[in-house]
Amino acid sequence: MSYAVISLFKCSCHGYNIVGSKIKRIKTRNVMSGFKILITNSLLFSLQRVTSHSLTPKYSFKNIRTLAKKDVGPNDGFLRGFFCGYEDRNYCSLIQGQRCSVRVMEGSSSTTDLPEVNSATGDVAGLYKDVASEDWKLSSEEFLKFPIDHEERNFVRRNVLKSVFSIVNPTPLEGQTALAGVSTRALDVIDLHPSVASSTQFRDFASGGWIHPRSTPLAHRYGGHQFGWWADQLGDGRAHLLGHYVNRNGSWWELQLKGSGKTPYSRSGDGRAVIRSSVREFLAAEAMAALGFRTSRSASIVVGEELALRDQFYNGNLKMEKMAVVLRLAPTWFRFGSLEILARRDETEILQLLLDHIIEKHFRNIAVTDPDRYLSLFSKIVEETAEMIAQWQSVGFTHGVMNTDNMSLASVTIDYGPFGFLDTYDPDFIPNSSDDEGMYSYKNQPKVGYYNLHRLADALRPLLSPSQIQQIKQILPGFHVHFQTAYLQLFARKLGLQNSKMEDKMLVENLLDIMKDSKADFTMTFWEIGNLSLKEIESKNVPKNFWSLPKILNHSKFDSFLSQYKLRLQEENSSEETRQSIMASTNPRYILRNWIAQHVIEQVEQANFNELDQVLNILNSPFSIQPIAEKKGLASSPPKWSKTLRVSCSS
Repeated sequence: MSYAVISLFKCSCHGYNIVGSKIKRIKTRNVMSGFKILITNSLLFSLQRVTSHSLTPKYSFKNIRTLAKKDVGPNDGFLRGFFCGYEDRNYCSLIQGQRCSVRVMEGSSSTTDLPEVNSATGDVAGLYKDVASEDWKLSSEEFLKFPIDHEERNFVRRNVLKSVFSIVNPTPLEGQTALAGVSTRALDVIDLHPSVASSTQFRDFASGGWIHPRSTPLAHRYGGHQFGWWADQLGDGRAHLLGHYVNRNGSWWELQLKGSGKTPYSRSGDGRAVIRSSVREFLAAEAMAALGFRTSRSASIVVGEELALRDQFYNGNLKMEKMAVVLRLAPTWFRFGSLEILARRDETEILQLLLDHIIEKHFRNIAVTDPDRYLSLFSKIVEETAEMIAQWQSVGFTHGVMNTDNMSLASVTIDYGPFGFLDTYDPDFIPNSSDDEGMYSYKNQPKVGYYNLHRLADALRPLLSPSQIQQIKQILPGFHVHFQTAYLQLFARKLGLQNSKMEDKMLVENLLDIMKDSKADFTMTFWEIGNLSLKEIESKNVPKNFWSLPKILNHSKFDSFLSQYKLRLQEENSSEETRQSIMASTNPRYILRNWIAQHVIEQVEQANFNELDQVLNILNSPFSIQPIAEKKGLASSPPKWSKTLRVSCSS
């Protein structure tokens, strides 16, 4: 094949590596056939930052100097796995022993191709450059088929009956607004060209200042169990559903603004979201998508001059904070609590209507006419929720507020609030300072997931026959099997194993116990093990810049673990190259640690948006060593001041 000149793009192809300021070509055979180039956010904001360099995840940190000597022959499987998770071509689960799994909810909006790039013009085919385009088919039509609250005036803190939605317009941010950040990858999901973000109309659309002609903004009514107690009516207290969009691949996405003003469900709130919570959600959703996990998406964040009083830690220390609005995307924003409120209030007809809609739009392998369709639906949600929580555990993600109103019926991570990623491995980690009893700690997430599914089963009971009620009781315990299977498969991959078996549970637990005792970093321990040979680990020949692995090498049980680990690899007849390759594509180097998010928040509050863009680009390639990220210390030991950081439900 001929040499390719790639400019203004970050090349993550296995056949090309950016070294210094040049693209070195490694031997390839037809690897670029049909290759689709990713457009980074930097293309939109700063051409200078577009050429930020990254190395493919296959190569270890210590062997960067030998890259040019490598003779790598990539294959379609690698390219499919490496890219499809980032761009949502089927949710990547890592569960099947490869980056991408086609075992995704049938008919859900979790599938989309990479944009086709016209090499002659640099344009992206099939993407719209204007949200007002007649051909960009955003619509509220399907949602308006549900019972709608008859009261159109927006009274706050009132009881809403026999309705799924209330019609209410967003409240635009006061004063001058600015587009602080945009995810071109999320825009691609809804067929929007990166250049759309440069328009004033998009900024207004993404902050509630301009309503699309085919949009009827809605606030959704739902209930939920919060910290184990039924909280009755909750609902979208500061969110507006703009409509649904079916993209060029036939995938269904729902667009929602968060922080866009009061609704009938605002209770005592003001309908706004502060910059700190908005930045965290914007970055977290995109970071999880880049890891290949089940998640909602964040298309943009708009900040304004409007101020509001907040008591961040509920201790009486009020202060004025700036507001922001996030444009969020999800296969659906319906949650467990969407069904609970209907069942609790005996609104059975609406319950059936909503469930059939969910099946028709998001679970197309289930027939809406099947008398057992609700059992099939529940069975699928049990399985996929178990896999989602296993994904959380595998990267140390702790949601923080696993109320049933924050649990998606599409089994995607939604409502990123007081979440946190593990620094040191501590199974008792509680990211939410409002969670006094640690109900939603890292180790409790599987248990809470099971509890929440039990509440979902309760919500289905009004539509089930006595025999079906007995069957649903038998389906529910399957959560434990699905979770354990997914968990072991994910952690086996983290250790570079090609397959998993039940005996691996002991191997994984032994390592985690050592990490806990040694206060080793969860993320970097796995990354560093994957970037050394077993001989180097055994001889304790560790580079000076490896800061987590040394903490466990002298543990009294480490040698025993290492012997067990080596035997397991020998059992698979696995080579060092295979082990390291699997670990490199499974263990991220960069995660959204709280201190990183806090630094970005402080910059955005000062109207400096460069840091937000740079960190987003780094998190978009979490497995690749990036010089700019190394310079910022994003893979270094967390600074001491980060230990004092606290997050709460206040936002």
